[in-house]
Amino acid sequence: MKPTCRLLFSCRNWGIFGFTPVKCYHRLVSNGNSTKLCLNFEHNCQFHTTLCHNLSGFRRVVDDTRKAFRVPSWSLGQSGVISRSWDVGMRSRGVSVIANVASRLRSLSTSVETRVNENNFERIYVQGGINVKPLVVERIDKDENIVGGDEDSGIDAGDGKANLENREGFSELKVESPKREETNIEKEAWKLLQNAVVMYCGNPVGTVAANDPGDKQPLNYDQVFIRDFVPSALAFLLKGEGEIVRNFLLHTLQLQSWEKTVDCYSPGQGLMPASFKVRTVPLDCNKFEEVLDPDFGESAIGRVAPVDSGLWWIILLRAYCKITGDCALQERVDVQTGLKMILNLCLTDGFDMFPSLLVTDGSCMIDRRMGIHGHPLEIQALFYSALRCSREMLSVNDGSKNLVRAINNRLSALSFHIREYYWVDMKKINEIYRYKTEEYSLDATNKFNIYPEQIPSWLMDWIPEEGGYLIGNLQPAHMDFRFFTLGNLWSIVSSLGTPRQNEAILNLIEAKWDDLVGHMPLKICYPALESEEWRIITGSDPKNTPWSYHNGGSWPTLLWQFTLACIKMRKLDLARKAVALAEKRLADDRWPEYYDTRTGRFIGKQSRLYQTWTIAGFLASKMLLDNPEMASLLFWDEDYELLEICVCALSKTGRKKCSRGAARSQILI
Repeated sequence: MKPTCRLLFSCRNWGIFGFTPVKCYHRLVSNGNSTKLCLNFEHNCQFHTTLCHNLSGFRRVVDDTRKAFRVPSWSLGQSGVISRSWDVGMRSRGVSVIANVASRLRSLSTSVETRVNENNFERIYVQGGINVKPLVVERIDKDENIVGGDEDSGIDAGDGKANLENREGFSELKVESPKREETNIEKEAWKLLQNAVVMYCGNPVGTVAANDPGDKQPLNYDQVFIRDFVPSALAFLLKGEGEIVRNFLLHTLQLQSWEKTVDCYSPGQGLMPASFKVRTVPLDCNKFEEVLDPDFGESAIGRVAPVDSGLWWIILLRAYCKITGDCALQERVDVQTGLKMILNLCLTDGFDMFPSLLVTDGSCMIDRRMGIHGHPLEIQALFYSALRCSREMLSVNDGSKNLVRAINNRLSALSFHIREYYWVDMKKINEIYRYKTEEYSLDATNKFNIYPEQIPSWLMDWIPEEGGYLIGNLQPAHMDFRFFTLGNLWSIVSSLGTPRQNEAILNLIEAKWDDLVGHMPLKICYPALESEEWRIITGSDPKNTPWSYHNGGSWPTLLWQFTLACIKMRKLDLARKAVALAEKRLADDRWPEYYDTRTGRFIGKQSRLYQTWTIAGFLASKMLLDNPEMASLLFWDEDYELLEICVCALSKTGRKKCSRGAARSQILI
C-alpha cells in the first residue's frame, strides 16, 4: 500500500505566503491498490489574490530595477538577459538608495524592524500575521505561487534540469558530463550518494547525514540536515539533476513556518530547522501517511540553535538558480517571503556594538562546546555570503527598499570589520605584541583592549613570512587565534577578505600543509585544545578530545570548499593535490565522517562511516576540477561599490571618520 503524503503545519501565519486559506476542490487519486484524497494545487485551488496585490512585498519585479541588484556581467544565472543599464534613482546597485540618508545616523542602521512602514510586508508578517488552521499539503509540483504567473518561462517546474536552450543567455550554462571516464571510486561514490537519498511523497527531498548499515544507534544521523545537504546538492546540480535540490529548498521553506517552542519559549520567526526526518504515521483502516518532522534544536544535543541553517539555505538557493537557470523559483511569493524572514531575523537591532552576528557556542558546523561563542568567523563568513546572495535575489520594490538598504549597509560594515580587525599576519602579530592597553580614546589603536600576553606561544613560530589568516573570534579583550578552516575558505569564496588576504590564506595553507592537511584534508581548526585548556573550554568533552572531531579533527567534507576557493584564486594544482590525497583513502576507509590525530592518520574514534557529505564533498570537488568554469557561478568577486558605502556617518558628531579610505587604498592594490 502506497502511503498518502502530507506535510502538517502548526503554523500561526499562513498569511505570509500571499493568500488566506480558502476552499479548494479536491480530487481522488488511485494507485491501483488504494485511493487517497489530495489537494490539487495545479488547477483547482482558488487563492485570494487580492491580498497578494495589496502587499507591496509580493509584486513580481521583472524590470531593470530588480536587475540593478545583480552581480557582475558573468553572473548569467539570475535573468535571461544581463543588463548593464541602471534604473533612474538606482545607480551603482543601491549606493544611490542610501545617498540621501548619509546625514541621518538612524537611517544607516543595519536593522529593518524599526524602520518599516506599518503597511509593508515586514510589519504585517513579523508582528503576527493571520491565524489559520493547519494545512495539509500533498506535494509541490509547479510554481503555483509565482507572483504574476509566468507560464511561458521556459522552465519545466517539475524537472530540476532547466530548459536552458529556451531561455536567452542561459545556453552556455548547460552542464555537460565530464569528458573523462569516471573512476571506480567515483562510481562507488555516486551509488552511495543515490542510496542516501530520502524520498517523500514519491519525490527526493534530501540525503541522510550518514547511511552506515552497521550503525545500530544512528541518533539523528538518519535525518536530512540543511548544512550537510549542501555538498550533496552541489554534486547533483553539477551533474544536471536539480529536482532533488528544488524539492529540498521548497519543503524546508515550508518547515520554516512551523511553530517551534522550547520550554515555553518560541525563537524568532524565520529560523530554519537544523534537520528534518520523514516519519510514517498510522491512520485508520490499515492506512498510513508520511509527514515531515523538523528539529529546530529542541531535540539536539545541548539544544543549540541552528544559526547557520538559514544562511546555508540562502546560499544553496542562489547556487540552484545560477546553475539551472530556474530563476522563477527565487521569484516565487513563498521564496521571497522566506528570504525576507531570514534576513529580518539576522538584521534585527540588538545591544551589540559590532556588525558581526552574535551567537552562542555550537551554532554552526562546530555544534558542541568549543569556545566559539561570540562572533565566530564561520558565522560571519556565511552571513556575508547570504547577504550577497540576498542582494542579488531580492525583488526590489517599495516594500523591500528598507531591507535592501539594510543589506547594503551591513555588507559594508561587516567587510570592513572583518578585514580590519580579524586579519593577522607576521606584521599584524608584531603590532599586537607591542599594543598599549587601557586606552580610553576615540583614536585608540588597541580598540578591543587586547592584552599582548594573549598571543599564544605556538603562533609566533607557526605563522609564515608569506601568508596570513582571519582569526576565529573577536570580542572585547579576547582574540581567538586558532585557524578555523571553513570560515577562512568562505571568506575567500565570498570575497569577505581582500584579494591580498585571500591569496595569503592559501599561501598559509600551502606553507603549513603538514599541519592543516597532513594525511587527510582538512583540519577543521588548528591547533587542538589540550590539557587544562581542553578541560575548561570544552567542559572535558569526551568526543572533542585533542586532535579529534571538532577539536583539531580532519574533515574530508571541507574538500569541496577548499577546491572552490583554489579555483577562484587560480591555484588548481593545490586543489588537485588535496583531492588526490583524499582519493587514496576515502573508499578504502569506507568514507568516514572525520579523522583523528595531529596528521589525520586514523579514522575518527566515533566517526560514522559512509558519511554522506564526505561522499558528496569528494564528488563535488572532482566535478568542479573537471568543469572549473562552473565554479564562477558559486563564488563572488570583489565588489568595489561596497567600499563606497560608509555607514559610520560620524562627521556631524564631531568624531573622526573611520579609516575606510585607507582600507580601500590597500584593497585596490
